[in-house]
Amino acid sequence: MGQGQTKSPQVILMGLDNSGKTTFLARLLTGQVMDTSPTIGFNVGSFNVDKRTSLTIWDIGGQKNMIPNWRYYLDDSKALVFMVDSSDPSRMREAQKALRKVLSDERLRGVPLMVLANKADQPNAMTIQEISKQLGMSNYPHLQWQIQACSALQGVGLRQAFLSVAKLIKKR
Repeated sequence: MGQGQTKSPQVILMGLDNSGKTTFLARLLTGQVMDTSPTIGFNVGSFNVDKRTSLTIWDIGGQKNMIPNWRYYLDDSKALVFMVDSSDPSRMREAQKALRKVLSDERLRGVPLMVLANKADQPNAMTIQEISKQLGMSNYPHLQWQIQACSALQGVGLRQAFLSVAKLIKKR
């Protein structure tokens, strides 16, 4: 990189398998819904939030055997985006444990968190308040966090979420 160029801030996108991370990233980068398969390792892409702000988003696989490897992706992250499937209450406890584990890492101290409640378009989707309670967000008073509903499939709430992430990063 030449002088004067800045690297776009790194945003980590994590969550349990089947929460919609890869669909979300593909929709954000291409505007299209694509067939995805479970992510082994990671996907990465850069996204222009507005004319002046670009973010590099790392979509990390969320299968059980991948979760212990999440810690390898935390260096230099400027924001954590944690995605949950808001239509699957049976996995909220597991999501809460995974989130607690990743937030306990020293490298995330002071890093803002955006919780994305994906699949909000489903008839059985939980509310933001229910998700906040299920994830135990009140246990993180020191953390700068927000929860937003979205639908990767419908393309709803994606841009707004990342505008908020960019604002959280600037505030930091």
